Amino acid sequence: MAFDIDMIKKVYSQMAERVDAARDVVGKPLTLSEKILYNHLWDETPKTAFTRGKDYVDFAPDRIACQDATAQMALLQFMQAGKDKVAVPTTVHCDHLIQAKDGAEKDLKHANDVSKEVFEFLESVSNKYGIGFWKPGAGIIHQVVLENYAFPGGMMIGTDSHTVNAGGLGMVAIGVGGADAVDVMAGMAWELKFPKLIGVKLTGKLSGWTAPKDVILKVAEILTVKGGTGAIVEYFGPGATSMSCTGKGTICNMGAEIGATTSTFGYDDSMERYLRATDRSDVADAANKVREYLTADPEVYANPEQYFDQVIEINLTELNPLLNGPFTPDLSTPVGEEMTKKATENEWPLQVEWGLIGSCTNSSYEDLSRASSIAQQALDKNLKTKAEFGINPGSEQVRYTADRDGILGIFEKLDAKIFTNACGPCIGQWARYSDPKNAPKNSIVHSFNRNFAKRADGNPNTHAFVASPELTAAIAIAGRLDFNPMTDKLINENGEEVMLDEPTGWELPPKGFEVKENGYLEPKEDGSSVVVKVAEDSERLQLLTPFEPIGDTITGAKLLIKAFGKCTTDHISMAGPWLRFRGHLDNISNNCLIGAVNAFNKKTNFVKNQLTGEYGGVPDTQREYKKEGIWTVVVGDHNYGEGSSREHAAMEPRHLGVAAVIVKSFARIHETNLKKQGMLGLTFDNEADYDLIQEDDTFNFLDLNEFAPNKPLTIEIVHADGSKDTIKVNHTYNEAQIAWYKAGSALNLIAAQNA
Repeated sequence: MAFDIDMIKKVYSQMAERVDAARDVVGKPLTLSEKILYNHLWDETPKTAFTRGKDYVDFAPDRIACQDATAQMALLQFMQAGKDKVAVPTTVHCDHLIQAKDGAEKDLKHANDVSKEVFEFLESVSNKYGIGFWKPGAGIIHQVVLENYAFPGGMMIGTDSHTVNAGGLGMVAIGVGGADAVDVMAGMAWELKFPKLIGVKLTGKLSGWTAPKDVILKVAEILTVKGGTGAIVEYFGPGATSMSCTGKGTICNMGAEIGATTSTFGYDDSMERYLRATDRSDVADAANKVREYLTADPEVYANPEQYFDQVIEINLTELNPLLNGPFTPDLSTPVGEEMTKKATENEWPLQVEWGLIGSCTNSSYEDLSRASSIAQQALDKNLKTKAEFGINPGSEQVRYTADRDGILGIFEKLDAKIFTNACGPCIGQWARYSDPKNAPKNSIVHSFNRNFAKRADGNPNTHAFVASPELTAAIAIAGRLDFNPMTDKLINENGEEVMLDEPTGWELPPKGFEVKENGYLEPKEDGSSVVVKVAEDSERLQLLTPFEPIGDTITGAKLLIKAFGKCTTDHISMAGPWLRFRGHLDNISNNCLIGAVNAFNKKTNFVKNQLTGEYGGVPDTQREYKKEGIWTVVVGDHNYGEGSSREHAAMEPRHLGVAAVIVKSFARIHETNLKKQGMLGLTFDNEADYDLIQEDDTFNFLDLNEFAPNKPLTIEIVHADGSKDTIKVNHTYNEAQIAWYKAGSALNLIAAQNA
């Protein structure tokens, strides 16, 4: 039986009335995305047709999911909100703080030892405030959510950018910063700019070596890392309905890499099969009663150009296996001749050292079974595996079932390391090197979602390529980036030429799912007696102090850093070893912007201190400004803050005294996070003004006292030689968000309202 079945039935019970009302208001047939959005309006019955990409709308999400790295700060904030219990069903999943090194058993024990106080804090906070808690080793948040909580037509937010994975079960599931989650936990509306809509029509059918992963790799090539910004991507067509539910989840999961608000599919038979296989027949039965409301109106898919802002069509029959990378998830190359040519021209290492299978993107039973069918061939055909294998099952349920069915045993016969049911290498939690910064140039292939420099192992010289699990397995066996399993032969231990056959697998386990201990802890009904302990001298946890408002007068602000090129949340607040400080704002602020490239010297973590004229690390320099009571400004390029949803990338600069971030364009989640923390997130009215910024600049905000929606701000830039430039900057703040700024943060406003 499903969790929160009464809540799910309530969502379905109101759906027909609200969607019908929305259709009347909008005056035309509706996409699935619109049906879900209009059914989750904070004001309930739709009365207004919202303008896509323009109108800010208040929504009422059904549930929240938090992973342990981001949950720490989210729950520390929630503790300040003055509430006794979360207002909507919420879960915490311990999957990020487990480092992959020696294998599941040793790695999990090590994590429980070194992160004991963090796990105990999260468990106690969850118990106190009515939050479901999934213990370390229970699984990766998004796989666990798909197996237990996702449901067609629902709306969910999560403190991780890959929350969008739940779109594989027909949800609108959106990654947010912890402050957004706190709003909803506290019973407040959640605000989102009404998304634009991108339709992806899938024709044909996947076969052979081509997998669902190749669909999103192709979409990433078409749309690039920012092409989906501000939009929901809705997949449809015969190719969509022919695909498994977990395959759909893979596609939605990696939609985060194109900047999409989320991605989703209409409810179909594969979703029903998955619901029943995961012991949620009650959800399937309820969904079937409103089936027509859990997909787009027929007219939409018949004439998609009339209803979507952009339409892409992909013929799955013609789609070939792809490798995306290195260093960006949208650089797509077909296997074989094109990869050989591109790798040679760019001097990418052709030898592959690791093949990694798992992560929240590709760790289902189906994924493991298809990859294992390739691994089995290495055993049957007497092939020696040239690269090392690493496997991260998605959940304890998947791991137990796959182990029962002999799938993991196949990998173990190839000396694969079976890591914990956790994120591991996908988020930089991989102890591959003792000195990653000076590690050698090499190539790896993985079934993860991100492949930014240093992402997996901390080595800037690791060239990471994203592929399907089955292609990852084949390339790991061959040990060559230029290997094409559809055409190339391998020499086995007997000196014979052999070829790999096409992968096979099971959509769902033939004997059904099974698990002995899933790792879930139900919270107390009344948690008032639960004590949450945070040691004053803890290096890992720190109770929060509310931010003071920046105010409407900013003069003499110094440039902290002008970031050059790509500046993701990994550059602003690195993961890896820094994950241990996610619950301690002051300590983790020592990684603030240390990965950003200084435009003036092309170095990282090396900026000029205008007070002394000396160069030093970004956090150290910023702390000197803060000590002197001087506000600072960060300047950036396009799509600033892309990648992970981590709010630390906003909280750290705020904590250290950065007043404003001025860029050419923002990634959606990061812009919202800056707003939530009471900062100014601004964009150049004229992008060329980025070039005006000099290393010794001082900023005067001339009309901040007139801060208002749709009204640009004026900034005077004073250069070292006394010359000045006056520029216009734009913003997307509405009245409510300006109130956050004036209060010092959104949380300050919530706490005041609950006082």
